[in-house]
Amino acid sequence: MIAALRVTTSLLKLRIGTTIAASALAGLAVTPGPAPSAAQAAALSLAVLGAAGAAGAFNHYFERDTDTLMARTARRPFASGILKAGPVWPITFAALLVASISLAWAAAGALSAAYVFLGAFTYAFVYTAWLKRRTVWNIVIGGLAGSFAVLAGAAAVDPTPGVVPVLLALIIFLWTPPHFWSLAAAKAEDYAGAGFPMLPVVAPERVWAGAILAHAVAIAVLSLVPIWFGMGAFYAAGAASGGLYFALTSWRLWSEPSRRNAMRNFVASLYQLMLLVAGILLEASFGASQWAV
Repeated sequence: MIAALRVTTSLLKLRIGTTIAASALAGLAVTPGPAPSAAQAAALSLAVLGAAGAAGAFNHYFERDTDTLMARTARRPFASGILKAGPVWPITFAALLVASISLAWAAAGALSAAYVFLGAFTYAFVYTAWLKRRTVWNIVIGGLAGSFAVLAGAAAVDPTPGVVPVLLALIIFLWTPPHFWSLAAAKAEDYAGAGFPMLPVVAPERVWAGAILAHAVAIAVLSLVPIWFGMGAFYAAGAASGGLYFALTSWRLWSEPSRRNAMRNFVASLYQLMLLVAGILLEASFGASQWAV
């Protein structure tokens, strides 16, 4: 039972999927208007988790050969042989995606469902199947996948998102490249051996470390802008602390590019996003602010 749970968690990439689902709830929370019921919000988050899981599983299946070339991914279910490749798997992943989109449609409407689909499509086909092996811009464009989750949450409240939801979607878009670049810098030999042209593999240290730092500073500054549009103290605390921490670790990485600092920065990026989302959800639950944009 425990082994099956581990395989499922790995196959569906439930850790990152949970983060994406939380981003959708954050998009919902920062959008002014009549909020959906708790059941509808839960259903939407489950739909986003399912769609992200379907896209993540497709990523495992599509990259099962190159995964064997990387120590980080060699134990994935298809790469390790725990699961055997066959046509039943793409059909199963497609069925999960259809079910997730249908759930999103029922819970939050057609526009939210469309954003859920676009997020999964971007990760599975635009990033994984098209760009990842071909261009250094792979994760830059692939970063749109997470932004669509925010927009899916916002659309559940208002089809036309205001400034704050759009800013949050932009922050997620900017967050994704330095998050994965930091991991690629820490695991550069793995990515190079598998033939993935991630920025830290193909560019000098000053270039990729500078790009990470620039993104981190932009994220830290941009995260503070919603305060001018009514977000309160809980949000400000989460945005400021997470943004500052990520910027400082990125500065350390730029000053001393190393695998150790790259992995620290990868972890810091996760803390930054968690603190930002936590600040949003706390603000929605307990804050006194009333944003109106």
